[in-house]
Amino acid sequence: MTTRVLGPFTVSSIGLGCMSLSHAYGTPPDAAYGARLLNRALDIGHTFLDTAAVYGLGANETLIGETLKGRRNEFTLASKCGIWRTPEGKREINGSPKAVRAVCEESLKRLQTDVIDLYYLHRVDKKTPIEDSVGALADLVREGKIRTIGLSECSAATLRRAHKVHPVTAVQSEYSLWTRNPEVAVLDACRELGVTFVAFSPVARGFLADGVRDMSELPQSDLRHQMPRFMGEAFAANLALLDRFRAFAREKGATPAQVCLAWLLQKAPHIVPIPGTANIAHMEENFAARELLLSEGDIAALNGMINTRTVTGHRYSAAQQADIDTEEVAA
Repeated sequence: MTTRVLGPFTVSSIGLGCMSLSHAYGTPPDAAYGARLLNRALDIGHTFLDTAAVYGLGANETLIGETLKGRRNEFTLASKCGIWRTPEGKREINGSPKAVRAVCEESLKRLQTDVIDLYYLHRVDKKTPIEDSVGALADLVREGKIRTIGLSECSAATLRRAHKVHPVTAVQSEYSLWTRNPEVAVLDACRELGVTFVAFSPVARGFLADGVRDMSELPQSDLRHQMPRFMGEAFAANLALLDRFRAFAREKGATPAQVCLAWLLQKAPHIVPIPGTANIAHMEENFAARELLLSEGDIAALNGMINTRTVTGHRYSAAQQADIDTEEVAA
């Protein structure tokens, strides 16, 4: 399970989500540590790195560009447009052709590269027909500024509409033992269309890695404070899942995070998880999950242990949910 196919690319079966080096989970590490982590990731065999314009409002792309400009031929690079800031500095979902092109041009400069291998529409802009957004991305492919097109947090219906305009190489969405939304329809649509499914937050935003035991220890800037599963009674109920899950991982001679990643890798060959971390040791631990094999009995036990019925709370708040296009799991 060491490599996977991603459109025209062959990549490491576990990619590296780079967001937390600059954004979202409290105070990020300094640039020097981030650079060490990125170089170490390539040294141990990572060949698929994922970033976005909005991560740190350009800081993440800048870090990757500055750190890895001399190693650009060693990895497949993914970035995203579709979420950026207005002239007033406000976060905005904008998939208009003008915005898609403008953000791409800025990303190329920050990443210090002539071409981005996989370029996603980060969110479906409900004010812009998906055909128009993908048409703009197709223009960038023809111009040699990006090589392939991806969509993030989209439904199967949106994927099919987009794929008629230009072949879609990858769909990225949250997928883990405790977030099963892709199983409703989009995983099957990806398989049918020959599209790779890229799973972000594969260890449940750190929860199933046993990395979040007390929310009071997280800084208020950490985005998990805004997510229902990490709040109040829901969080307390979800904590009860961890003892059995940790025991299962110990029996397998693995860490909880490695079990999460191995479960995803064995779900289907068109799935590539991209765990993110700002810790070099955790990055190495995650990458080693490629070697963990689970039996059919193990998979069944995990599916029974953590699923939509055993997890408490929605994955997003109502405001966050309004920004995405994914199918929802029936209650």
